[in-house]
Amino acid sequence: MTGEAGARLLGACVALADTLEEEVEAAGVLELLTRLCVELVGVQAATLLLADDNGALQVAAASGEHAARLLGPTERTSGECPGLDCYRDGAPVTAPDLGRNGVRWPVFAHHALHHGYAAAFALPLRRQEEVIGALTLFRTAPGPLSADASALAQALADATTVGVLQRRARHRHELLSAQLQSALRSRILVEQAKGALAERWNIPADDAFTILRHHARTRRTRLSDLAQGVIDRTVELPREVPR
Repeated sequence: MTGEAGARLLGACVALADTLEEEVEAAGVLELLTRLCVELVGVQAATLLLADDNGALQVAAASGEHAARLLGPTERTSGECPGLDCYRDGAPVTAPDLGRNGVRWPVFAHHALHHGYAAAFALPLRRQEEVIGALTLFRTAPGPLSADASALAQALADATTVGVLQRRARHRHELLSAQLQSALRSRILVEQAKGALAERWNIPADDAFTILRHHARTRRTRLSDLAQGVIDRTVELPREVPR
């Protein structure tokens, strides 16, 4: 690989692994992977299957409208294609001649051949034991993918995998942080309401909390919402401590 090609590959990997993009731009990173495969690997089309947090696969990107329109629906709905096998096994799947070895995926092979694709190669998006998707490369002429081309495509897929996993980890962290902040705010509201009732009625704080919790359950409302009403004096509670 020449210095210029190596620099381009390095730049591509950095772009694919970038985790600072917003969600809308993240989809563009996935499309970039498929376009780079066409430009750098020497294939005519590429599609990307990506699993969501529940393990459901979706066609996340394609190298162009033609690939998305003609190959995407087949990969997603036929239940048979190299990409699905690659995702399930976590290992590369090759079909250098769909006219001969396409019997393994008859619907997929027929569809691909009909639209001019004679070979398909699927590579996993994998990080250690976690497989999150599969990258499928298509060629219009039968024949194997060279070792260099396969290694290049896998490097691009690996960089994308790192970016996707880091982005998901960041989103999970942000969600957890928001949940903790919400829980803390609720706890503060309840403590404030408990203190307000205890002072207002001159009763122990534990009794005030018992009253507050009882009425939240009776009214089928969140304890924090009721507490906010008590603090704002928009909600009046009877003083009796439930037994």
